[in-house]
Amino acid sequence: MTRSPLVLAALAALMGGAGVALAAASVHMSGGVLAERGALFLILHAAAALGIAAHARVAPSRAVLAAGFVMSAGASLFAADLAWHAFAGQRLFPFAAPIGGSAMIVSWLVLAGALTAEAATKKAIGR
Repeated sequence: MTRSPLVLAALAALMGGAGVALAAASVHMSGGVLAERGALFLILHAAAALGIAAHARVAPSRAVLAAGFVMSAGASLFAADLAWHAFAGQRLFPFAAPIGGSAMIVSWLVLAGALTAEAATKKAIGR
């Protein structure tokens, strides 16, 4: 599991870069609100994924890392669908945005549960 946080951090960096590129494209190529919203989700979830990766380097947890990867995939799918809709005028595939959004919601809930369990475990063993 030692490389997994680094892979997640690299993925987060790519998401951040894609978010900035999508934000620029939304302005310069008239992508509108859909592209802006996709850029916002990518950038915000890239920052969250970096935080998750950093935490996982200090306190390795499969559940925390899984939440980070699912969150990244969900945000990427959600943003890709919004961008495709904004620039190509059609959906990536049916229900792509709801699937990505649901993955983000579930990953945040799993992250909350995993971190709560981690805190309870550390309290129980006196750390």
